[in-house]
Amino acid sequence: MCDYSLEMYRSQPAREGVSYETHRFPSHSIGFVDPRNVSTAICMACDMRLRLEGIPRQIQGAYGVTADEVVTFVNLETGTYHDGVRFANGAEITLRQLGPGVKARVIDALNTKPRLRETADAV
Repeated sequence: MCDYSLEMYRSQPAREGVSYETHRFPSHSIGFVDPRNVSTAICMACDMRLRLEGIPRQIQGAYGVTADEVVTFVNLETGTYHDGVRFANGAEITLRQLGPGVKARVIDALNTKPRLRETADAV
């Protein structure tokens, strides 16, 4: 899923085994990108497992995690931003809290097809 705040950007689904990185878009939203193409948002499926590397020290201290963690991508129900991750200890944070520059490798893509936005047919 891509947060609604990234709807204005071109996007593509994440693929298993591929590495991405968190990026601050011109709208100031944080999302995943392929570091070689920062203009396209990478949409993760809920429950997709990722290996994060380079988690900022302030996040490590605040949430009791290490610099490198296996996480689950989640859709958070509260707050302005909904794209987030759940750590093995149960702590959940938004990608905005995580910040830009954190590397993520998809380790389990769940073999699900991303949902496509449907449009109403013109009458």
